[in-house]
Amino acid sequence: MKNIFVGNLSFGATEDSVRSMFEAHGTVDRVSIVTDRETGRSRGFAFVEMPNDSEGNAAINAINGRDMDGRSLNVNEARPKEDRGFGGGGRGHGGGGGGRRNSRY
Repeated sequence: MKNIFVGNLSFGATEDSVRSMFEAHGTVDRVSIVTDRETGRSRGFAFVEMPNDSEGNAAINAINGRDMDGRSLNVNEARPKEDRGFGGGGRGHGGGGGGRRNSRY
C-alpha cells in the first residue's frame, strides 16, 4: 500500500479530478482532500492511497511538478503522522505558582 501526499492543490480541486489523474498510473483505493474543520473548505492538499507500490511510485514520478489548475503539484510519499501527544502548553512541567517560599536555612 502506497500512501501519497499531494500538495499545492487548487482550492477547487475535487476528489474525482485527483483520482482520474492518479488512475492513469494504476489502481486508486482512496482519495481524501483535507478540509478545514471550521469552514469545510479545502486546505490545499490531499492523500491518495494506491494498493500497488510500483504503480504508486510511477504516479509520484509522473505527477510531481505537473500543472493542475495553474498550480504546480507537490507529490511524494506521505510520511507517518507525528505523535504530538495530548493537550499542549500550560501547566505541568517546571515552575508554577502557589506555595510558600521558605527563606530559612
